Amino acid sequence: MTAVAYRFKTHPGVLPQPQALKVRVADKPTGWHETDSDGMPICNICEGRFSRILRESVTRPGYIPELAILSFTAHCREIVMYVFVVDKSGNPLTPCRPKRARILLRSGRAVVHKRYPFTIRIKDRVGEESVVKPVRVKIDPGSRYTGVAVVLEDSDGKQRLIAGIEIEHRGKSIKEAMTKRAGYRRRRRSANTRYREPRFDNRTRPEGWLPPSLKHRVDTAISWVERLMKVAPVQGLSVESVRFDTQRLVNPEISGVEYQQGELLGYEVREYLLEKWGRKCTYCGAEGIPLEVEHIVPKSRGGSSRVSNLALACRKCNQEKGAKTAKEFGFPELAKHAQKPLRDAAAVNATRNALVKELASLGIPVETGSGGRTKYNRMRLGISKSHVFDALCVGKVDAVSVDTESLLHVKCSGRGRYARTLPNAYGFPRAYLPRQKQFFGFATGDMVRANVPKGKYRGTYTGRIAVRKSGYFTLACGKEKITVKWNACTVLQRADGYGYMHTKIQRRWNANSSPTLEEGVSLA
Repeated sequence: MTAVAYRFKTHPGVLPQPQALKVRVADKPTGWHETDSDGMPICNICEGRFSRILRESVTRPGYIPELAILSFTAHCREIVMYVFVVDKSGNPLTPCRPKRARILLRSGRAVVHKRYPFTIRIKDRVGEESVVKPVRVKIDPGSRYTGVAVVLEDSDGKQRLIAGIEIEHRGKSIKEAMTKRAGYRRRRRSANTRYREPRFDNRTRPEGWLPPSLKHRVDTAISWVERLMKVAPVQGLSVESVRFDTQRLVNPEISGVEYQQGELLGYEVREYLLEKWGRKCTYCGAEGIPLEVEHIVPKSRGGSSRVSNLALACRKCNQEKGAKTAKEFGFPELAKHAQKPLRDAAAVNATRNALVKELASLGIPVETGSGGRTKYNRMRLGISKSHVFDALCVGKVDAVSVDTESLLHVKCSGRGRYARTLPNAYGFPRAYLPRQKQFFGFATGDMVRANVPKGKYRGTYTGRIAVRKSGYFTLACGKEKITVKWNACTVLQRADGYGYMHTKIQRRWNANSSPTLEEGVSLA
């Protein structure tokens, strides 16, 4: 009998098995939620070879769904992510590899404590009886995304990346919601009150006040640091405290007194625009008529009121253009005049001190590093740019080891809203939401596993659901959305204001770096 080569190691006491038949896989597998023709998960890395193993485990006595899913997410060496561990009292222990977690779950010594991030609880161990290795949490704050890296520090100074989290903020949606609320209140006051005497402006803001859209970024980062402190022995924090020079972003050659002499030196805005655009309509070229100041990229489309984004237009062109960009209106050459808005840099500048202050209040030593040092570490080690890798390079870094390429993508989705009326574009009611927020034991935002036995969407899916009174829910699996019935769903984790998805880090090392720049990097 000849042995068959498998990707997985076989126990020496097990006889060699014949090669399995090729499994038909789904068309265009795009993620871990895909299934094969028999409803078993497949992976776009191993091309469905793991489906056979998982199918056999389902029919085996003592089948544990959590163990099967953990095996599925860790069957390929390229997508291994460390598992967080707590003792029977809930105290954090050193994170372990998925192989060790599978052994503990299979033997019954551990149970699933939390799904996201995946955490197990050992039932026969306490922290006093264990050797706990501390970890460090490193943060790269941003306006839209924040990267979080959990690293183990070896005795030789090497930092091992064992878990990565990418947080997607919702500051833009918060700002839009507050702008819409202000419009509703303004209309309600004007409609219900013929005249109201102006209120005495004696309202003051507390020290360190931040707008809700910016406060959300700080609160989310602090919330996830506290979450990690509950499931990992965090002994230190590192955060990038960067300050952007917004004027140098516009003009890299600026220096000295030029900082006080802006683009509008000696002009008023309107006079500057008349000189810049030749006192005629930017679009039709009409002269000798009243001209209006308009935005090349409309503010409703993310444009700013910077002078580089302003142009002159006649009334007819301004109304015809509406909410279109200059490129959509047929003038792509004007797009080069509109420089990139600086709102992201301004958001980071406004929140950097507040974030460091909040982290210091947690009682753990906080290390701060500049953005220049982060870039230097990344270029010296030859690491590609990403949110998690930027977090890995924050602060003092001598050498790094990437033990995982699987990261947890966390999208801030909120916990719903109080309003039960959906308005149209003009503010009038177009639909009404039910008062009840739970149906058949499910609520919008729950993470579920759906087993669809037949039909177009036959298979097993995992994702976030949006509930309906009819019992047919919308399940979001990555970028795809399917409709499933309530009795096909099993709750994995209740809604907590976030959406979760495991993604694969792209290992694109800097090709321009010389071999001497990569001496401190190793790939486990």
